[in-house]
Amino acid sequence: MAVTITYFPVRGRTEAMRLLLADQGQEWKDEDIPFQKWASGDLKKEAVFGQLPKFQDKDFILYQSTAILRYLGRKHGLYGKDDKEAALIDMTSDGVEDLRTKYLTFIYQDYDSGKQKYIDDLPKQLSRFEKLLSQHSNGNGFIAGDKISFADYNLLDSLQNHLVLAPDCLKTFPLLSAYVDRMSSRPKLKAYLDSEKRKNRPLNANGKQ
Repeated sequence: MAVTITYFPVRGRTEAMRLLLADQGQEWKDEDIPFQKWASGDLKKEAVFGQLPKFQDKDFILYQSTAILRYLGRKHGLYGKDDKEAALIDMTSDGVEDLRTKYLTFIYQDYDSGKQKYIDDLPKQLSRFEKLLSQHSNGNGFIAGDKISFADYNLLDSLQNHLVLAPDCLKTFPLLSAYVDRMSSRPKLKAYLDSEKRKNRPLNANGKQ
C-alpha cells in the first residue's frame, strides 16, 4: 500500500486525512506508534520537527498535519479552481486549525475545570463557520465554495469532535447541522465512518472527549 499515516493510536490530528482519503476512494495504512515507543526517542529523532504525524506516499515523506492536508488537497483536486479560491480554502482550514488548537488545549490541559466555559464559548466559534457556509449555494454547498475541498474534511472532523463533547452544539446552527449530515452521508465517507476501523480508534489520547 503506497500511502502510510504514522501516528499515535488515536484520531487526533490525522483523522481529517483519513476522512479525505476514504471519501476519495483511496486506501491507506495506519502505522500506530505506542506512546511508550515514541517516548524512547528513536522515532522522534527522525521526525523533521520532532513531531508526528508522518505521512508517506511511496518514497515521498511529509510531516506537519496541515502540510499533509494541503498536499492531499492538491493531489486529489481539492484545492479550488483558481488562486483566489485556494486562498479562501486555506483561510477556512486555518480557521479550523485555530478551533482545533483551542479544543486540544482544553482537552489536555483544562478539561475538568474548564469544560463548561469551553462549551459556553463554543457558539461564538461555530457562528463563524455558519456564516462562511451561508455564503455558498445558500448554505447547501461546501465550506469554501461550490466544490468540496480539503477544508471540508478538516471542518467535518472538528465538528464531529465537538458533537461528542456537546451533542447539542449545532442546535442553533441549522446550516452546519445539515452540513454534517450531508457530508457524513457521502457513500464512501459513510462506509468509513460506520467501519470498525473508525469506531475502534479513540478520539484523544487521555480518554477525554
